[in-house]
Amino acid sequence: MATLSIYDSFSEFTGLRHCDISDNSGEEFYHKVLNKAFKESFEDNEKLIIILDKVDGYASSFLDEAFGNLVYDFTLENVKKNVEIISEQEPHWKNMIENRTYSQWEERRRKGEKPKVTAEHIAWYRLINNELKSNVWEKPTPA
Repeated sequence: MATLSIYDSFSEFTGLRHCDISDNSGEEFYHKVLNKAFKESFEDNEKLIIILDKVDGYASSFLDEAFGNLVYDFTLENVKKNVEIISEQEPHWKNMIENRTYSQWEERRRKGEKPKVTAEHIAWYRLINNELKSNVWEKPTPA
């Protein structure tokens, strides 16, 4: 099992949904940390434990964007099978992600509703026909 603490690997202070409205956004966390961590655990066929604790609070949009993009890029089935979320301090965040974010973003993925990107990101991974591919899948949308 691999472990990823948002506090240790990203920031004690998380922001909002997108890079264009907030520092330390869910979009930034996904592209700088979570995408690669999940890709590596997926390749190693091991569970990725994601620890939400110790951070100085979350906006629901941060968590929705980060975990939603994960579902969009790797499918709900793979995320459910390969991710375990730990939140001792605020278990309602885990419940929100698993009971709302996951299903909403799987629906978006199935409909082909692309995620909004608000900053330039290096190539990130996506599962295409059961094969991991790296690309800059979306460009920032003009405001």
